[in-house]
Amino acid sequence: MNEEIKRATGLLIIEVVNSNPNGDPDRESDPRQRPNGLGEISPVSFKRKLRDLVEDAEGPVFKAVCKNLKLDPEEYRILESRGRDRKTIEVELKDGRFVIKYWDGRLFGNTFLEEKMDKGTIKTGVAQFVMGLSIAKIQIQRHTNTNKAGVEEGKNQGMAPLAYRVVEHGVYFMPFYINPSNAHKSGCTAKDIELLKALIPYSYDHTRSAIRPDVRLRHAWFMEHKNSLGSCPDYRLIDALSPKRRGNDPLASSTSWDDYDVPAGLPTELHERLFSCVDLLGNP
Repeated sequence: MNEEIKRATGLLIIEVVNSNPNGDPDRESDPRQRPNGLGEISPVSFKRKLRDLVEDAEGPVFKAVCKNLKLDPEEYRILESRGRDRKTIEVELKDGRFVIKYWDGRLFGNTFLEEKMDKGTIKTGVAQFVMGLSIAKIQIQRHTNTNKAGVEEGKNQGMAPLAYRVVEHGVYFMPFYINPSNAHKSGCTAKDIELLKALIPYSYDHTRSAIRPDVRLRHAWFMEHKNSLGSCPDYRLIDALSPKRRGNDPLASSTSWDDYDVPAGLPTELHERLFSCVDLLGNP
């Protein structure tokens, strides 16, 4: 019998410095931003980073985590890989290998197999991430990218006008939840959750890119409830650990981490209602 999965509340605190944490394809890859000026990081964007770490089976992160957690890599493959052969997946659905093989399917569910409700199909997963939202408004800088020599003669040689689009500075919070009620449907195990917890600290450091060079995961709170039903309202935990903008205008754009009051932990009254509250980054 699998070890019981307790309900859990998570909260990521993400600092963005001169980077684009999540481009919006509907706005020429501008950093995602709401009409009120607050920045966004989509759940899909963050989960993609976790998937990429697992999909890179020979990479240092996945190899180290598998060794530490004593995992069989063959049971931790990625369903939503780019360029997947759908026919192969259909075969795995019929013979039951689907649930055993795909970690992201067991944990997150899936988005493209719902029309085939055959044996082993997963619709909703155990871990659900919420849209990341900046605490204050963000300022976006747009510049022209240049290189040493143009590729096409006569077409803005060496230049990509306004292609470099970054957030000057922002602090985002992204809640996530572990719902054990879906575990028996998706086949998710306690080890699947442990892998998630082990990967989160490396999510940005090991997936940097030219447009996303400085995204800092400042805190990764993981609050485990005392049972599978839950022992404390999620919103109280999120509110207690979310940063607050200093100054008279709580929505004014920030320039540094020092512009925020950032909780170092939960109040005693809330902490006592949980089984545990840890920062996955190992911060004291």
